[in-house]
Amino acid sequence: MPKENPTSGAIRALSELKEKMALEGKVSRIDLSGAFIDVGVEREGFAHISALAEQHVNRVEDVLKLGQQVSVWVRKVDAIHGRLELTLVKPLDVEWNDIKKGSVVPGRVVRLEKFGAFVEIGAERPGLIHISELANGYVKDPAEVVKVGDAIEVMVLGVDRKKKQIQLSLKALEVRAAKEVEEEQKTEEPPLTAMQAAFLKAQESSEAPQTSAAERPPRGSSAKVRREQEEILSRTLQGSTRK
Repeated sequence: MPKENPTSGAIRALSELKEKMALEGKVSRIDLSGAFIDVGVEREGFAHISALAEQHVNRVEDVLKLGQQVSVWVRKVDAIHGRLELTLVKPLDVEWNDIKKGSVVPGRVVRLEKFGAFVEIGAERPGLIHISELANGYVKDPAEVVKVGDAIEVMVLGVDRKKKQIQLSLKALEVRAAKEVEEEQKTEEPPLTAMQAAFLKAQESSEAPQTSAAERPPRGSSAKVRREQEEILSRTLQGSTRK
């Protein structure tokens, strides 16, 4: 996401900002609890000392100086009360609460182990595809299916927020895709009803080639032939509807 530069033009309203939006700003004030940063909106934003770095910070002056240009992200914005919280720590693309069982997410393979593959999905930690979830068939080595750097889509099998573990699967996507193909085929080719089958049989009989004069039955038998045909069609329809 491109960063907004406060020196590029007119002052913006707080209502235009969204959480996780990237901005460029200048440190305008420093106190014991954090720093005020001008990001070109109607109010200065405030970055608490705990949001200045990933590691613990003892003093704000150890990280920032007055007038320093910094890259920040919107942590919280309250346009009604005129509050803007900023952070110098880049927020996660995917929060723990955003990871749902059964969802499909894009990722990148970052590490292979004998027991599976680790995939970066933008969360605090990579998720794991266990070797048994890499494919439908037997997999001896994860490298048979994926390699480091591969961009893939995976399904979330489970999330343990306390242990910060994410279980992922490629196999589940294969199974789902196969079921979808099967359902599409069923929809495209619906089975014939008993009446439709009987009608097709009767239509095939009516389209049979005409016999020559020598092959035609005697005139007196034409009514008998018609009655026999009607009886055959009647029995065909009755037998089809019983199934």
